[in-house]
Amino acid sequence: MAKKDSYVEAEILSNERVGDDVYKLVLSGNFEGQPGQFYMLKNWDLHPLLSRPFSICDITADTITFLYLVVGTGTKLLKDLHKGDKISLLGPLGNGFEFGDYKKVAIVSGGIGIAPMLYLAKKLNCQVDLYAGFRDYDYFIKEMSPYVDNIYLSSDTGMVGHKGNVLEIYNDDKYDQVYACGPNPMLNALKNVSDQEKLQLSLESHMACGIGACLGCTVNTTEGMKRVCVDGPVFTSSEVFFDA
Repeated sequence: MAKKDSYVEAEILSNERVGDDVYKLVLSGNFEGQPGQFYMLKNWDLHPLLSRPFSICDITADTITFLYLVVGTGTKLLKDLHKGDKISLLGPLGNGFEFGDYKKVAIVSGGIGIAPMLYLAKKLNCQVDLYAGFRDYDYFIKEMSPYVDNIYLSSDTGMVGHKGNVLEIYNDDKYDQVYACGPNPMLNALKNVSDQEKLQLSLESHMACGIGACLGCTVNTTEGMKRVCVDGPVFTSSEVFFDA
């Protein structure tokens, strides 16, 4: 079991490509965590210097899953790992999504923002609609489909679903709670068309330590600057301000 104050080592069960530069990493072990929380992962010695944060995608009795997009040196190293290789991880870190007695919920994701949504959807006990926006092709929808009632897709190019922004097919009035994760411009646009108090945002941010020490992931809120790693990554929409 991983601990919040020290890294532990886990064995890789699979590291599967599920989309363009998108991989699903499954580790063996008994891990804890709530939807929205994250782990810091590392499998290198000196370069890059820092670990990388990844949302919990799913947890079972003997596995933990992460979904990641290859964007830099760390994730390029991760994608070349194979079954049986070892990886170090620290967590669970941050807060998680809050749950309530909801009747109809929307999950809104942009790109790799779909990563924390499988574990969330599995925990919800009500009608759940998924709105997922992509640049070109979709990914991870097959894994999500057993746990949601309706799926609405969009893509910038029109290769899947609605051509355009996913918010163009989203109706906030239909839902009594909304969970969202994705790039800040999408979250800011969603914030502008939603009831602020029913919208929970999981923020994506660069993190150096993941434990609140480096202040590298601060975000402007109604209570001043807060750290995404320890005060988030989940915030109520009304709390946060995005840069113009």
